[in-house]
Amino acid sequence: MADARSRPSVTDPATVARHAEYWRRNLRYLWALTAVWFLVSYGCGIIFADALNAYRLPGTGLPLGFWFAQQGAIYVFVILIFVYVWLMNRLDREFEVDEGGEA
Repeated sequence: MADARSRPSVTDPATVARHAEYWRRNLRYLWALTAVWFLVSYGCGIIFADALNAYRLPGTGLPLGFWFAQQGAIYVFVILIFVYVWLMNRLDREFEVDEGGEA
């Protein structure tokens, strides 16, 4: 473990800039994934449900708009959680704040 003298100060301008970039990218990921979630849950489940109901989900016979409102939005939300974890792990490695690599 490195001692405190070998780590850069949190008030160092380069460190402050790296922290700001890290959080800027994190917030960009959050906004993008939240927009996808909103479009799927609100858009497909409510706004476009009537248009989507013209199609049936293969193998079930359920109208697609109904399926998005009842289950599809939940599935997309769970997938978005895994996408966010993958994106943040990649970002953590890029900014060298990965917590899982040392044993």
